[in-house]
Amino acid sequence: MAEIQSKEGSGKKKKGGSKQKKISVHVDFTPMVDMNMLLITFFMLCTSLSKPQTMEISMPTNKETTEEQQTKVKASEAITVLLTGGDSIFYYEGQPNYKDYTSLKLTSYGPDGLRAYLLKRNIDVVDKINELKKKKEDLMISENDYRDEVSKLKNSKGTPTVVIKATDSANYKNLIDALDEMSICNIGKYAIVKIDKADNFLINNRESKGAYSTKFAN
Repeated sequence: MAEIQSKEGSGKKKKGGSKQKKISVHVDFTPMVDMNMLLITFFMLCTSLSKPQTMEISMPTNKETTEEQQTKVKASEAITVLLTGGDSIFYYEGQPNYKDYTSLKLTSYGPDGLRAYLLKRNIDVVDKINELKKKKEDLMISENDYRDEVSKLKNSKGTPTVVIKATDSANYKNLIDALDEMSICNIGKYAIVKIDKADNFLINNRESKGAYSTKFAN
């Protein structure tokens, strides 16, 4: 609270004979401390503490098939991606050929790498989704219809199934980048699988065979 105190002057007089009064203001901040404590207590009780954020990975599922059927993928549709760290990605189509190291191809995360390859393999679905997106923008179909049709296209028969495997040299960013490519290329069927010794053997054998281009060859 503010308190105003007046004091008599030191003997000086104004013209009229009256003494000059000095006014001093004293501000008491004690109530402000109490108010601050009340505000701090209020915000502590009413504000929720920050929770650690985690990224949820939504993996595609197919409830109509058994677990054994889900693990069997046609060789013509299967693509296995091997994450080895850095900007390098190995991949092979169908079943691996351990006698022919050239069956394992090397690419990168760039636009002309893994993305170009997956877009080419999934070109029919990509084109149809672009057509649906145009219809949605023209208000020919609703948002819910668009999502339903896109989901059906991504999981339709004949679309590629990508199996992602990470080596010990790969890091968390490599996995996130690979999953981003699945979304960009409209890949609806993919799974993260633990790498086995056979795949590591194929990578080591391929790396010992000299230099090769990291760009996707059309």
